[in-house]
Amino acid sequence: MKVPLVMTVIGPDRPGLVDSVSSLIAEFGGNWLESRMCHLGGQFAGLLQVEIDDSAVETLGAALERLSDAGLKIVAHRSVADAGSDCAEVAQVEIVGQDRPGIVQHIAGAFAARGVNVEELSTQCYSAPMSGERLFEAKAKVCIPDSCETDALRGDLESIAADLQVDITFESLNT
Repeated sequence: MKVPLVMTVIGPDRPGLVDSVSSLIAEFGGNWLESRMCHLGGQFAGLLQVEIDDSAVETLGAALERLSDAGLKIVAHRSVADAGSDCAEVAQVEIVGQDRPGIVQHIAGAFAARGVNVEELSTQCYSAPMSGERLFEAKAKVCIPDSCETDALRGDLESIAADLQVDITFESLNT
């Protein structure tokens, strides 16, 4: 029986790192399903999902542990099948403004207070083209449950945007 594994990988970035992980997964008959990987602060960070025979999970785990000699820390968890989603609406939220501590915390707090699940989040800081000031940008895909009033959530986000002097856009992804 095939089982899905969700894995995190972190270590000093270098050429061949993804190959070392993917080679072991292939060696044990695993199938690479999806991943998100990037270079952050001199480190390689990755999140991936693979599928492998149940009988090979422990031996793959032991082989992955040996990569720690090369500075990689890999954690694997059996994933559970999605039990269905209680999303009434899926939305994309984007935030752009002058960088300052606490932006993510304020937005995440508003989501949590209304029971909204953050399914994906990517953030970055960069220099503004004309002024050179440091800008913060975040993009989040969120799952809004039936219990959340979308207009109230939008109001919360607009209030935070005004307080932090950032721009927030909210777009429903439902068709």
